Amino acid sequence: MIQQNPSPTHDHAWPHADAPQQVLGVREAVAIIVGIVIGAGIFKAPAMVAGMTGNAGWMFSAWLLGGAISLAGALCYAELATAYSHTGGDYHFLRRAYGRSISFLFGWARFSVITTGSIALLAFVFGDYMHQILPLPGAGKTVSQSVYAAGSVAVLSWINLRGTRTGASTQSWLTALEILGLLLIVAAAVFAPGQTPAATPAAAASQPAAASLGMAMVFVLLTYGGWNEAAYISAELKDVRRNMVKSLVWSIVIITALYLLVTWAYWKVLGMDQLARSEAVAADMLEVAFGDSGARLISAIVAVSALTSINATMIVGARTSFAVGRDWPILSLLGAWDARRGSPVNALRIQCAAALLLVAVGTWTGSGFKSMVEFTAPVFWLFFLLSGISLFVLRAREPATERPFRVPLYPLLPALFCATCAFMLWSSLSYVYSQTLGGLNAAWIGVAVLAAGLILLLLMRTRSARRRQSAFRSIS
Repeated sequence: MIQQNPSPTHDHAWPHADAPQQVLGVREAVAIIVGIVIGAGIFKAPAMVAGMTGNAGWMFSAWLLGGAISLAGALCYAELATAYSHTGGDYHFLRRAYGRSISFLFGWARFSVITTGSIALLAFVFGDYMHQILPLPGAGKTVSQSVYAAGSVAVLSWINLRGTRTGASTQSWLTALEILGLLLIVAAAVFAPGQTPAATPAAAASQPAAASLGMAMVFVLLTYGGWNEAAYISAELKDVRRNMVKSLVWSIVIITALYLLVTWAYWKVLGMDQLARSEAVAADMLEVAFGDSGARLISAIVAVSALTSINATMIVGARTSFAVGRDWPILSLLGAWDARRGSPVNALRIQCAAALLLVAVGTWTGSGFKSMVEFTAPVFWLFFLLSGISLFVLRAREPATERPFRVPLYPLLPALFCATCAFMLWSSLSYVYSQTLGGLNAAWIGVAVLAAGLILLLLMRTRSARRRQSAFRSIS
């Protein structure tokens, strides 16, 4: 039997076997968080950040500041996730703070574009680089990429359907390979001759314009994005009251250290000018270090990074759909939890089908699909901002709730996090307003996603009302 209204605060307190169990340790949690955050961005963003900051000091400061801001946000989420540990993560925080309608719109946006769209896009990244390493015989580039993309989605979904432990174990191995690949880039920089920093004219200590520095922070924070997904495994984390804080802090520290080291490697080998001009900074750097074989090496590293992010996104993404299914009886199919496998099997299956459908759409539309997903960034930042504000709302509304961890320097750190989210929301809105897709302003894409969610919400409420009326009439 599926429990429709679980305990409002702690998922791990559910007595039923058909609910999440505490099976994940700190190592698995860190692997999931690091795997989500470190994607293709670190192979592209450092060049753009270098061009916008203009000198090494400001460039490294931007990456360090990104880590500090992410840590501030992680501490906010640590309070929310330990006080309200729930498989729904942000969805649950939004439901408690603003009600079921807002949380459903978030769940809809996450399922329709944010999660499944990210899985599909990462699958295409994997397919693109796998085609460079091992093109399928007799298949053109588009077919080869699409087959690899669809195959990655299907295989990783199958792995996660076998159970949470299997998916988490796979994530640990993939994250280890990903980190090893990044450290290989750093090691190559240590031994490669490259350019010396002093020989780079652009390394002069000039201060970048505020607008350029702000835009650089947009790309830095996008590259750091994803650590908040830790909230979705809070109900399955052993001793969540202590381990959630450990998992988030260790993850941010590891990610910041890796980003600084990899950026240093690019800078050391290429110099500031070439780094800022590079279109494929990792490939250019490894070509200097290893010659022509460097291109194949970076392709393998990026392919592993894409797989790592896909698997981690699948793990946390299905948890949102599961939470929505538990809250809305009409969608109860999503709320099925397989006690033997320890996973939300139906949510995983539907997520897989939706991602495969988007892979097919992406094959058909090409870059238009990528743009569609990118143009929904304001929707993501809107709900991220609302999640940050929910910390203030829930502290005021539920002061008696036990909070095993309280964010330090309250309300300063939460205010800094919310201000950062507001800045990113404004930046993403500015970007989409300047873009078009199919002759329409790109801002309408995010509006369309939310409008579709509103229509679905109204239909579900109408159907629920009719059921209640029918039940009342049958009793009377």
